[in-house]
Amino acid sequence: MTHRERFHVAASHGTPDRAVFDLCGSPQTVVDSQVVKDRLAELLGITGEKQGEFNLDERILIALDIDTRRVGGMPTPATIHCREEGGVVYNSFGIGYREINGHHEIVHNPLRGSALREVENYALPNPDAIDARSIDGWAERAERLQRETDYAVVAEHPVLGVFELGCWMFGFDDYLYRMLAEPEVVRAFSRRVLEYQKAVITAYYSALGAYIDCTTSGDDFGTQKAPFLSPALFDELIAPYFRERIRHTKALTRAFYKHHTCGSVYDLLPSIIGCGVDILNPIQPGVYKMEPWRLKEGYGDQLAFWGGIDTQHLLPRGTPAEVKAEIARLLSIMDRNGGFILSPAHTIQADVPAENLLAVYAGGREYYGL
Repeated sequence: MTHRERFHVAASHGTPDRAVFDLCGSPQTVVDSQVVKDRLAELLGITGEKQGEFNLDERILIALDIDTRRVGGMPTPATIHCREEGGVVYNSFGIGYREINGHHEIVHNPLRGSALREVENYALPNPDAIDARSIDGWAERAERLQRETDYAVVAEHPVLGVFELGCWMFGFDDYLYRMLAEPEVVRAFSRRVLEYQKAVITAYYSALGAYIDCTTSGDDFGTQKAPFLSPALFDELIAPYFRERIRHTKALTRAFYKHHTCGSVYDLLPSIIGCGVDILNPIQPGVYKMEPWRLKEGYGDQLAFWGGIDTQHLLPRGTPAEVKAEIARLLSIMDRNGGFILSPAHTIQADVPAENLLAVYAGGREYYGL
């Protein structure tokens, strides 16, 4: 079975010869630390200049028998908001970031406290200003991967999610308050964001759509204990825009649609499935009602699952033997009757020993007797 065939069978709820292996095949499963990358290469005996076009050295991906390859990006054009003042960098949406302890944290929400008219008139990026050369380059890479390799080609999402963008532009407290007290403001904002999303999606998937096997979106709907909002409020204020985004995407590509949402979203899954999601990521370990057995029993016939390897505790603090034991346990649940893509639950940061990351895929191979 080829890598691409394996992915299609798993995403279609079939039973491939083994679970799909992913690393760096989506925006949330990259290796974020150069120290970890260098140590992986050392452990695998890989030397010389990095090979390949994205994140990890291609030779590492081949050594781990990774089934996925990532293409694309988020082609957001510059706007009047783009500037740097007092150590704060403002992006195309006017959101201000400051580097704190090595991470870029939001310190300015441009729509906080804004009235309805201000929201309606706020300058969002102009999709017509996107540099088409970036999209053309991604399309060329996707076509080349589809033609010259047997990997599953996964396109990164080209736009932000409506919920997370609302939280970042208004501030979490202000945005969640508006959902209950001023829903007309939230709807006006979401309508404008959806209009922007659809214009970018049209340009992006018109170029890449024919060459990809899967595409993604990211929008965190959950905390570690519960969703940010009730199912009823999700259905009223988020689902209509999320559903239309997915419908518009699927009109331009036959690719499977993977959605990433951290946190406890079990109670939202009927709505998420109803919006058109085919694959759920990251299956965050230790989160309320997101146990693998519960997800598999409740929705294994409607969703494929991607992720599941704990990046908060197991990978940073466990031993390779403990990692392998968890891989065997997880596969015994999630790969029962197929439908599983094995990967870290989120980005690999500097606190993860490279030995533990290698143990993920060594454990997978051992589970299948490979």
